[in-house]
Amino acid sequence: MNKVEICGVNTSKLPVLSNAKMRDLFLAVKSGDQQAREKLVTGNLRLVLSVIQRFNNRGEYVDDLFQVGCIGLMKAIDNFDLSQNVKFSTYAVPMIIGEIRRYLRDNNPIRVSRSLRDIAYKALQVRDAMINRLAREPSLSEIAENLNIPRDEVVYALDAIQEPVSLFEPIYHDGGDPIFVMDQISDVKNQDSNWLEGISIKEAMRKLNEREKLILTLRFFEGKTQMEVADEIGISQAQVSRLEKAALSHLRKYMS
Repeated sequence: MNKVEICGVNTSKLPVLSNAKMRDLFLAVKSGDQQAREKLVTGNLRLVLSVIQRFNNRGEYVDDLFQVGCIGLMKAIDNFDLSQNVKFSTYAVPMIIGEIRRYLRDNNPIRVSRSLRDIAYKALQVRDAMINRLAREPSLSEIAENLNIPRDEVVYALDAIQEPVSLFEPIYHDGGDPIFVMDQISDVKNQDSNWLEGISIKEAMRKLNEREKLILTLRFFEGKTQMEVADEIGISQAQVSRLEKAALSHLRKYMS
């Protein structure tokens, strides 16, 4: 993230535009001056640089993030309204962030259904529009009402497109070793209650006859169907079903 040249642009020599110059260039852009648009893009690349710093722990190539951020910058330039009396950076930064987040979501290794993605993207578009209109962050209920869909669907869709977090992502430093995400997750498989229950099942299984043990082992430890068990031990599927029910009943009795 400390490289000087990104996508052929020497970031150490980027120009800084004054507010007056920015206004003149925007007026020229509105009249169709493409050179003025290019000057606005070049003069605001520092905004893109400041935004991509927020994504420096994602493992993405800086050049890719920079290019995507530039697309967001150009969209902001094309849609900026001088009459709103808002600083361009205030308007552009959320646009750049949104473009980068969309890029990261589209390249997410976890596949999300098209319908969920559509709801999520519509919700984000409505959110951006409401921020511009209301000058504040809208609530999820307001976004859902605008889309005319239940709030729970909006929440579920937005959760579905969130980028996965590594279990080794540091979340806190206390002057020493960092605390990782995995340190905050409980292991439900290794709780004392599960350990004791496993011992009880093993003890109860010893009290079953050999056929009952075999059927429960094939069914619940090896994951075979009743038909597969029937073929293996040479009886009908109906007999397997009856023996399985009897074995489970005996198992519950021995465990109680």
